[in-house]
Amino acid sequence: MTEQPRVPVLVVGGSLVGLSTALFLAQRGVPCLVLERRAGLFAHPRTRGVNPRSMELLRAAGLEPELRSLPSARALARNSGLRLARSLAGQELGAFREEYYREVSSDLSALSPTTWCLCHQNELEGVLHRAAARAGAEFRFGSEVVSCTQDTDGVTALVRDSADGTTSKLRARYLVAADGARSGLRRRLGIPFEGTGGLGRFLAVRFRADLAAELGERRFVMCYTFNDRVRGALIPLDNASEWRLDVILGPDDPGTPGEVLAAFPPERCVELVRAASGVPGLSVRVLDTVPWEAAAKVARRFRAGRVFLVGDAAHVMPPSGAFGSNSGIQDAHCLAWKLAAVLAGQASPGLLDRYDAERRPVAAATVRQAVLRQRDRPRRGERGARRILPPGLVEDVTVWFGWHYTAGGDVWVSDPRGLPGTRAPHVPLLRDGARCSTLELFGGDPVLLTGPRPGPWPRAAWGAARRLGVPLQVHGIGGDGAYEDPEGVWAKAYGTTGGGAVLVRPDGVVAWRASGAPDDAEDVLHAALARMFGR
Repeated sequence: MTEQPRVPVLVVGGSLVGLSTALFLAQRGVPCLVLERRAGLFAHPRTRGVNPRSMELLRAAGLEPELRSLPSARALARNSGLRLARSLAGQELGAFREEYYREVSSDLSALSPTTWCLCHQNELEGVLHRAAARAGAEFRFGSEVVSCTQDTDGVTALVRDSADGTTSKLRARYLVAADGARSGLRRRLGIPFEGTGGLGRFLAVRFRADLAAELGERRFVMCYTFNDRVRGALIPLDNASEWRLDVILGPDDPGTPGEVLAAFPPERCVELVRAASGVPGLSVRVLDTVPWEAAAKVARRFRAGRVFLVGDAAHVMPPSGAFGSNSGIQDAHCLAWKLAAVLAGQASPGLLDRYDAERRPVAAATVRQAVLRQRDRPRRGERGARRILPPGLVEDVTVWFGWHYTAGGDVWVSDPRGLPGTRAPHVPLLRDGARCSTLELFGGDPVLLTGPRPGPWPRAAWGAARRLGVPLQVHGIGGDGAYEDPEGVWAKAYGTTGGGAVLVRPDGVVAWRASGAPDDAEDVLHAALARMFGR
């Protein structure tokens, strides 16, 4: 057995959330090593909806142009909406619309500088892997963590090489568990999942068949199909020949994944595809079948000493709303700046406690939203009439942008307006005549935004940051500042005044704000910065 050199952060799991963690850490200058038990990246397309908040984060990481140019993103660029039909070629029952639902094509320009990106998860993971590697992250595929122990100075992971069975020890200051819903690390740490499964069982059938004629000019995200032979959802992967059919399994269908696969051999799946498509003699090639179950679970805690849970290792939710993988990306982003600040000596280790305090309530609330949407999914014969918002449901845009990192109270805020603990709002700006967004100012160092009457704030920022030994950028909005506010809305959007100031964390969350400048502006800002860094 060999012992390898110590790394600051060890990331276990090289799928979407583990790769996001590596990217966000590496871009902050934190060396990290990603261990993945598979021999390489997973080739299955799996999920494909990157929601607007996640796109904001990936845009800040410089990846939006590459994501938009992916083959699947180009193919699905015009897809939007949910449909209901007897079959793809048969009677259409209408569009699925609810008060909370925003179509992928909805205009979000008042809320965000970006919008949805529909791209296959395997293609997205390739982009994340390449970007993280360019930023300095290292990867070791075919490596499985057998055990993990902690002490006051770090974490020791026993790692087995999948190819030859040899083991080695790895030392790290911190470990991030991104090893999925069946996380071995979470189980070894004795952290239980709280919640329920049994929200629905499905068989995902990925297949190839020419359905371009039956699809016609329609460009939907998903078409629920209900007839006497199949109940499920048809999902176009390229709007032509690549498709997925999620078959809804009933109580009389077999239970275990192995039994489901045995009961649904390729020839039966072909018949189900033909029924869903409405083309009896359709030529179908079944590529693979994957049984899955919708569940709603949240880990009792997201931190155990020097180990942190992210993504499906921390929370599992049904796919309705496409919240699961996006919540994982946001976990990674929230954690990365905290780890970077602590490792750089800028923040107290106590800052890391806030990861659980911030992300777990939001994750639990998001799981509830996914469950409510899953239970409200269309049933056979339902038409697309709009209905009153069901109790407990909030709009999609609130789930994306309206969460509140708070110690108590409601997680959701429909109109945050720069409330500390919420996402810093998007405001369109101009710099040297070019359009930009306030969101483009965040993602690196902490930022102090000042209005058209900055007063003592720039000098106070320099003094407060110097006293604490932390970086701080200052950007003036309006007046003589570098950024013009052409619509004159910055102060209102951030809940302050032209003489006020707003402190924004490295993850784009408002940390503090003031409506005006007190006489002791430097001391006030010094205290706000210290609280932000847990000092």
